[in-house]
Amino acid sequence: MALNDSTTNDQALLDAQRELWHHTFGYMKSMALKAALDLRIADAIHHHGGAATLPQIATRVALEPSKVPCLQRLMRVLTVTGVFTVLGHQPADDNGDGDEHVAAYGLTPASRLLVGSPSVSPFLALMLDTSFVSPFFGLGTWLQQGKLPPDQSLFEMAHGKKPWDLATRDPAFGSLFNEGMAADSGFIMDIVVRECADVFRRVGSLVDVAGGLGGAAQAISKAFPDVKCSVLDLPHIVADAPAGTDVKYIAGDMFQSIPAGNAIFLKNCRKAIPPREEGGKVIILDMVVGAGPPDLKHRETQVLFDLFIMFVNGIERNEQGWKKIIFDAGFSDYKIIPVLGVRSIIEVYP
Repeated sequence: MALNDSTTNDQALLDAQRELWHHTFGYMKSMALKAALDLRIADAIHHHGGAATLPQIATRVALEPSKVPCLQRLMRVLTVTGVFTVLGHQPADDNGDGDEHVAAYGLTPASRLLVGSPSVSPFLALMLDTSFVSPFFGLGTWLQQGKLPPDQSLFEMAHGKKPWDLATRDPAFGSLFNEGMAADSGFIMDIVVRECADVFRRVGSLVDVAGGLGGAAQAISKAFPDVKCSVLDLPHIVADAPAGTDVKYIAGDMFQSIPAGNAIFLKNCRKAIPPREEGGKVIILDMVVGAGPPDLKHRETQVLFDLFIMFVNGIERNEQGWKKIIFDAGFSDYKIIPVLGVRSIIEVYP
């Protein structure tokens, strides 16, 4: 009996160690994905009709021949984690490692989003850029640091400026930032206009607050021509806005004033919209932590993104958090529509 207890305890210890190892090496999943983006492996597989062998991938991505075995190990991680899939096997050659060589790799629903249009690759490239990843090495220090200004973000502690300020001063980062935001906006808005048309019924005009270059507003304007769409953002952003669209661009500070409109992509802007019976409402496209399916990956993604957004002093709220700020702002009611993966549409009524 004692032996069995000892064996059980040892197994529990090993399980606990495995759990900690899994968390410790979890960042390698992100780095493997980054390598796949840098090498454009999904494009290489797509180029070969959706199925490519290791030599075909290596040739397409211009890999140094001696690194082909390393590519195989990278692909093993990317298939185990679901980014790519294995389409077949052939026996191992004379390398003697006992592993099977993959006959072909294919695209999964996830990696199909890395090619063609809409592609989420620019957004992922931004999220995995050194400028965004490196600040988290100082997360513990930032939490303990009492000498910093209370509103200084983790990003500012690492880089000395806010990300949007860095984007204006560093052209390379600015391009990465704008392309990443545009890609995410384009991806989600394509789904919004297809699946959430009812949200825009009775909306005569819409102001996208902090709407950047207007990707979301342009998608809404194209899908709903009767809605007059405007974008409000800072002057230096509006200066780069595209010409020849039906969207009106307004330079301003969203914390000072908001142009009147029937629906506005921002929270505390009740005074800028008409009464509910006239179609006035605020439309928020954001995360509601806890909303949506109860599976672990869904919940984990939401709380991880909340921790990520904390590094620029942002926050992702649960329903109670949203309810508080909505009612504190003087609104009378709201509706959460969890139909956008880890994000939701929130309709807020005056």
